[in-house]
Amino acid sequence: MMIKSIQKVILISFLLVLNSCVTQFIPKTNEDQQLLVVEGLITDQPDTNIIKLSRSLPLGKRSVANPLKGCIVTISDDLGNTFGFTETIPGTYVTDPSKFQGVIGRSYALHIKTNVENNNLNYESYPMEMKSVPPIDSVYYEKVTLQENNGISTQEGCQIFLNTHDPINQTKFYRWEYSETWEFQLPYNMVPNKQCWISSNSDVINIKNTSILEQVRIDRYPLIFISNQTDRLNVKYSILVNQYSLNEDEYLYWEKLQNISEQVGGLYDLIPSSIPSNISCIDDPNEKVLGYFSVSARSSKRIFIKDRFSGLIDLYTNCISDTIFNGDFIPYLNTSAWIIEEGALHPFIWSTGVGLVHQIFLPPVPYVIITYDKACADCTVRGTKIEPDFWNLE
Repeated sequence: MMIKSIQKVILISFLLVLNSCVTQFIPKTNEDQQLLVVEGLITDQPDTNIIKLSRSLPLGKRSVANPLKGCIVTISDDLGNTFGFTETIPGTYVTDPSKFQGVIGRSYALHIKTNVENNNLNYESYPMEMKSVPPIDSVYYEKVTLQENNGISTQEGCQIFLNTHDPINQTKFYRWEYSETWEFQLPYNMVPNKQCWISSNSDVINIKNTSILEQVRIDRYPLIFISNQTDRLNVKYSILVNQYSLNEDEYLYWEKLQNISEQVGGLYDLIPSSIPSNISCIDDPNEKVLGYFSVSARSSKRIFIKDRFSGLIDLYTNCISDTIFNGDFIPYLNTSAWIIEEGALHPFIWSTGVGLVHQIFLPPVPYVIITYDKACADCTVRGTKIEPDFWNLE
């Protein structure tokens, strides 16, 4: 036993010394320079088109936004027309929908001129044809059993699928984005902000290559899975799906980006600068640019889900820290908390005794709920009280 104990001590000491010798290794790559990063898409819809410009950070630095502001951003078409963008927030440039709307069959090129602080460099994309895209046939969902007991589903999730096809077999490469919106409600009737909505945009890459198929038809494409560990399905949920057409080069760009996002990066894996962009620096052809200027028509479809799913998580089980009844002493003196008082939510410091209990009762309920998390008593911490204008279109 003594020998084993000594061996353990030696092993622990060795591990501590080994750990103290570990230092971060950052290889030198062409990622060390700050490269231009372009995120942009223009469509045939009468909406605002957005181009986002930023600078990449050296390898090993914290991933924080580094927007590129003060640029002149324009697009030109194959008829010689030029349309300008306006910078709304640093690094974000938008079109005026009343002055520009993409046209199917036209080709568009992106032009960027940086300011003096960024060496007055000029960047330009290849001309990109705006291709048509077929409509989405259907977006639908199916319940997925996650756990069952005696043949009865006790926990369920939701898988959302998409069907589409091209009757003229022209669109071979597809990409989809989606925007989710869901209603959620706090389980306490006395709170002033009980009902809210949350919206979230897709953060995964959804693409499909149908070039090897005799007929362009996509059935049961698994767009998104919603687990039971979220409150998306508790009340009412909606998803808006946007469908885009790609040429082969852009499809390969998204495919490589998808591989990076889905794999654990290693020293010899693909890095973003190895993914070809359709944008180059006119003043310095050797400078690499990250990102892609996308041009596509867009088709969309929205569905609503208002169904009962078994075993959904309750996000508010740990909200109640205490309950005070008439005549009880107030616990946790001098501790910050949130209480409901006369229909409003207030921060509160427990600093007195029984006398205050009678002042904060809400008749006819003979008690108050104390919580140390404001999100438990105010839904606007997570969402907004403004109901979406499409919420009742189902």
